[in-house]
Amino acid sequence: MKSIIIYGATGMLGQGVLRESLLDTHIERVTLIGRTPIGQTHPKLREIVHADLFDYHNIEEQLIGIDACFFCLGTPSTGKTEAEYTRITKDLTLTAAQVLLRLNPQLAFIYISGEGADSSEKGALMWARVRGQTENELLRMPFKRVYIVRPGVIQPLNGIQSRVLLYRLGYSVLKPMLPMLRYFFPNLISSTQLLGQAMIKIAREGYEKPILRNKDLYLLSLSKQE
Repeated sequence: MKSIIIYGATGMLGQGVLRESLLDTHIERVTLIGRTPIGQTHPKLREIVHADLFDYHNIEEQLIGIDACFFCLGTPSTGKTEAEYTRITKDLTLTAAQVLLRLNPQLAFIYISGEGADSSEKGALMWARVRGQTENELLRMPFKRVYIVRPGVIQPLNGIQSRVLLYRLGYSVLKPMLPMLRYFFPNLISSTQLLGQAMIKIAREGYEKPILRNKDLYLLSLSKQE
């Protein structure tokens, strides 16, 4: 796996994946795609600034030769109708997945969802249903590898911060306790560093099941240390 693409590199989880991808010596090219530049430079970093993530016809040539996609793009459901949330969470994701799969049939697609996503698509929580619908559609697509990551509590490390004010406030309150909580409950609480490393590992080597939770991220971190 030499060339990867990241969606949502400005978000907290995307920043973690980006950092670990740049540090990984086996990855030669890291492509970011988004509406605005991230303002970071690196010898193997390439940015595609693209306003409409539903229309790729002008940039398809730049998306050829990619081995793995880390899809970290997401939005809170608060204040959104189901139609609005579905367009951003499901429709945009599937549009990107279809284009990348057509251009790169051997692609590995790793999608960050959320703990509590509803695979039955019938639950009462709107966000969970939509996430579940998105997961199911992706798992039906003929990627070389496709994995869903459902992180729970994620500790931001290495100067990484969430862009969502409510999340930042929550992390600031929990910050003194998170190292201790991670020590005693490693399968419930992860970090941006561990998440990024785990996503790279499963894209490269695969995993025994298609949906991963924090416990799986913890087990992957143990295998990395062996």
